[in-house]
Amino acid sequence: MTRPNIIFIVADDLGFADLGCYGGRAPVSPVLDSLAANGMRFTQGYSNSPVCSPTRFALMTARYQYRLRGAAEEPINSKSKGSTTLGLPPEHPTLPSLLQGAGYRTALIGKWHLGYPPAFGPLKSGYEEFFGPMSGGVDYFTHCSSNGTHDLYFGEREHREDGYLTDLISHRAVDYVNRMAPGAKDGTPFFLSLHYTAPHWPWETRDDEALAQEVKNNLFHLHGGNIHTYRKMIQHMDEGIGWLVDALRAQGLDRDTLVVFTSDNGGERFSDNWPLVGGKMDLTEGGIRVPWIAHWPAAIAPGGVSAQQCMTMDWSATMLDAAGVAADDRYPLDGVSMLPVLRDGAHRFHRPLHWRMNHRDQRALRDGDWKYLRVDGNDYLFNIPADERERANLAAREPERIAALRAAWEAWDATMPPIPADATVSLGYSVKDMPQR
Repeated sequence: MTRPNIIFIVADDLGFADLGCYGGRAPVSPVLDSLAANGMRFTQGYSNSPVCSPTRFALMTARYQYRLRGAAEEPINSKSKGSTTLGLPPEHPTLPSLLQGAGYRTALIGKWHLGYPPAFGPLKSGYEEFFGPMSGGVDYFTHCSSNGTHDLYFGEREHREDGYLTDLISHRAVDYVNRMAPGAKDGTPFFLSLHYTAPHWPWETRDDEALAQEVKNNLFHLHGGNIHTYRKMIQHMDEGIGWLVDALRAQGLDRDTLVVFTSDNGGERFSDNWPLVGGKMDLTEGGIRVPWIAHWPAAIAPGGVSAQQCMTMDWSATMLDAAGVAADDRYPLDGVSMLPVLRDGAHRFHRPLHWRMNHRDQRALRDGDWKYLRVDGNDYLFNIPADERERANLAAREPERIAALRAAWEAWDATMPPIPADATVSLGYSVKDMPQR
């Protein structure tokens, strides 16, 4: 089989049920719904973390993020600018660096959030091209981060360009595909990381440029936003993905391009996570279960729906597998390739998934139907297929099962570095700003 072009699309803070193909209540995602209908949709897919930068460490390395110091930040914030430790080490092999070493062209268009220059940056970790913000959240019009600093880059140089950021990212992605198409047709495939900031705060659609001055001193935008604005932000992203799909088709590249779509974590305050409980920063299902869509006409039959359990780093491993690229022996992958599932939707395999969070002393293990969860020192046991909302704690009724899962989590945790004492948790709002979920 021809080595595929690969496009890894990551939304920011998208809820599990925000898209139509996941039961969304508004028609905001016709393009993504079509990719799911003509590819495969996963119902039991997770992010590596319920907050952005830790998940991105796992995405880049195909390994548990806990292995790297920078990922202990929940998340990396602007105060880390100038740090030589809080970022993705340039010497660590990454998904783009491994693909680049195997002859792929590589680019990141969109959010980086893995440490600041000069110590860190996309061009130091395997990407040949970069356009986007370095930090976690930026205004969609001024392109300034939460500390008021302009944060839009082309390569390693600050870049100023007018426009709504979601659209700027989409147009750059289309341009990249069109520029790479001749090489792709001649046997030089490309890998494009397309990492949107949408629908992350501030709550701005294409028509809300006036809000940029109102929120410039607090991008968390705690006094504004609503579900209507939020949905329109998703729609703008979906339209941009449509432009990209059209470019692939126009160039004759759609059949041999693997497109994967997901979110970096569960939804935030205006998202729809139904039927799940919780959201960003939580290890309840709403914080970590996310959409996973894979479209690759050359290998994936249309209309597939899979209940295979998986997480972010598995998809990075899948992309390496699809490209025929081996991991670096010095950095063995924790991710497991999903390629057999993509080729046969009925294929299933046992895949335990582990998480931990400094915030609220959280831990979780999903193993088959069962989930072990700890929050604020309280242990819970849930049968997820029977109780996706995690309301019926079976710990007292199944003492042997929760003991076994707790021991399994602790055995796994012993293989990971401990959480550093100076690791920080950055919360944008609290119960003083809005009621708890």
